[in-house]
Amino acid sequence: MQPIKEMMRVVDNVRDGDFHQKVHVLSNDELGDLGDGMNEMTEGLIERDQMRQSLYLAKEVQQALLPRAVPNIKGLDIASTSVYCDETGGDYYDFFISDKPDASRISVVIGDVSGHGISSALLMTTARAFLRQRSAQPGKISAVVSDVNRLLCHDVADSGGFMTLFYLDIDRQNRKLHWVRAGHDPAVFYDPRAATIEELRGSGMAMGIDADHAYEQYSKEDLAPGQIVLLGTDGIWEAQNPRGHMFGKDTIYRIIRQYSDTDAKGLLTACLYALDKFRDGVKPEDDVTLVVIKITP
Repeated sequence: MQPIKEMMRVVDNVRDGDFHQKVHVLSNDELGDLGDGMNEMTEGLIERDQMRQSLYLAKEVQQALLPRAVPNIKGLDIASTSVYCDETGGDYYDFFISDKPDASRISVVIGDVSGHGISSALLMTTARAFLRQRSAQPGKISAVVSDVNRLLCHDVADSGGFMTLFYLDIDRQNRKLHWVRAGHDPAVFYDPRAATIEELRGSGMAMGIDADHAYEQYSKEDLAPGQIVLLGTDGIWEAQNPRGHMFGKDTIYRIIRQYSDTDAKGLLTACLYALDKFRDGVKPEDDVTLVVIKITP
């Protein structure tokens, strides 16, 4: 019975989180085979624990790279969130603001990297660095996205990785929106004056595919208080309920109309609440990122 006691000792220690225990059984019978199997199991648990710790660290680093707070800018009410479905995610968003005291422009970017896990997290981190560096330099946002795409193509060559992006620039002084769409879902624009909803569309392939692709800039004039811009990733409208039905963009449109009188945070909360209720316990298969911008007086 001594070998069995030895195995129970190791099992108790492993249960308490000590994966470095070994079974010392010298027999060549079935108990010996069982002891060898337990030792292989604990080695596998060590590797899994190390991987779990690595993923946790990667998640901490990646979350730290997302905005810690929304910018406080006169004339704009902003709310945002990003929820990953795995330890690490491929969704990304950021705000770029000039450090000049009289700056009247703010850029908002949202992106979705292909895949999940460490590789997508690394690509997201690389894209963030490129975007921040290039956005701090002069030039139209179409040039910014084209330059970053060229860098990404060189970085992801032969890996198959790519990233969709929506780059929005808000010019408060001239009451204009400018945007570039790089394969990402269009932003949603709501105008309360006529209760109309439109998508901010435009051509442009995902980044990281064609280094020579020239992106186009699109514009919209006559910004007015009460108007809403919503940027999101497909983890929202492609979310499914237990019956396999998708949440859909029409649901988002209804929520925008219903909560258009609330602030940006209230609208964002309403979207997330409706999404959670719709899922009805179904585990999300994709990250969810949402940015709500409301034009204020």
